[in-house]
Amino acid sequence: MLRTMPARQPAPTTRRSEPAAAGSRTASAPPAPSPLPPHAEMLAAFLAGDRGYDGVFLTGVRTTGIFCRPSCPARKPRPRNVEFFRSNQEALAAGYRACLRCRPMDLPGAPAPGPGSEAIAALVAEAEREPDRRWRERDLLARGLNPDRVRRWFLAQHGMSFHAWQRARRLGRALQQLRAGSGVLPAALDAGYDSMSGFTEAVRQLVGSSPARARDATVVHLLRVPTPLGPMLAGATEQGLLLLEFTDRRMLERQLKTLHRRLNCAFVPGSNPVLAQLGEELRAYFAGEPVSFRTPLLLPGSTFQREVWEHLRAIPRGATSSYAAVARAIGRPAAVRAVARANGDNRIAILVPCHRVIGSDGQLTGYGGGLWRKRWLLDLEVRPRRAP
Repeated sequence: MLRTMPARQPAPTTRRSEPAAAGSRTASAPPAPSPLPPHAEMLAAFLAGDRGYDGVFLTGVRTTGIFCRPSCPARKPRPRNVEFFRSNQEALAAGYRACLRCRPMDLPGAPAPGPGSEAIAALVAEAEREPDRRWRERDLLARGLNPDRVRRWFLAQHGMSFHAWQRARRLGRALQQLRAGSGVLPAALDAGYDSMSGFTEAVRQLVGSSPARARDATVVHLLRVPTPLGPMLAGATEQGLLLLEFTDRRMLERQLKTLHRRLNCAFVPGSNPVLAQLGEELRAYFAGEPVSFRTPLLLPGSTFQREVWEHLRAIPRGATSSYAAVARAIGRPAAVRAVARANGDNRIAILVPCHRVIGSDGQLTGYGGGLWRKRWLLDLEVRPRRAP
């Protein structure tokens, strides 16, 4: 529970529609182009085929006249033959045409289409509808799918093969059965395990304890969410959202470990109603539509952290605040550094809008997803909203 604080004035916010300091932009001015990451960073990401930068920039190859996603699997050109663009429009205006292999004109952050992608999407949908079914290679071949192609797609999108994804989904359902009071043997059989030893070892690897003790484990479904700024990883129980981070954030692994330690949780791939609601709201948000996030949130943390996070949620869209202003608002005017740490420890980007906290001098300060993403989000929030 949050402790009750005496009534106080709302936290001072710097509205982007107010007159800005010299040299800065006001909300009435046309949005400034989102800054690109440093050239060396983009070049390294492109040469490495880093999928985390999809939706952040595009690469034009002078020798071919083609522009690509950073993750394009085509052979990489020499560094001197590439240039970078913010958008499809910029690349097209410079005379480049879209790559037919990585299809950069499609939604940024989405899996790069290719032969059989629609069939794989249909396979995933069917597998979600029939979680108990065990798909074999012959089943994939009967659908006209190459098992190697399916395996590579799942490795690229989920970091595991299709068969491993199926096992993880079934194991997650088994954990839910155990929490509901099912016996260990029925849960093991329903998950497709022929031996108790195999089931016990699988549960131990996932949760760190035996199936009997795993009854207390919280199942957290993890889902990759494509966005115009690159993919995000969302994690939620049936009760609420626990995690929403860009997949390239360095602290992501640490955040997962913190949740595991605090909640004794098991992470399994898949979706649930909370994640479905989040997906709809994020699509509206990134499309510039009016949206009031109603996805239920779970914010495990210290009393101080929760006070900071709850205050962040009260900062209106189109406004910003400072660490010092947040500290004053929660009655801790001397705790500016602690507020900054709590801001950095936030595990739910966008819905708990830590990107709306800037320096007291009006300058952008650190953001786990990168300052260029912070600027992009703030720019999005002052653009005229689209009618629903």
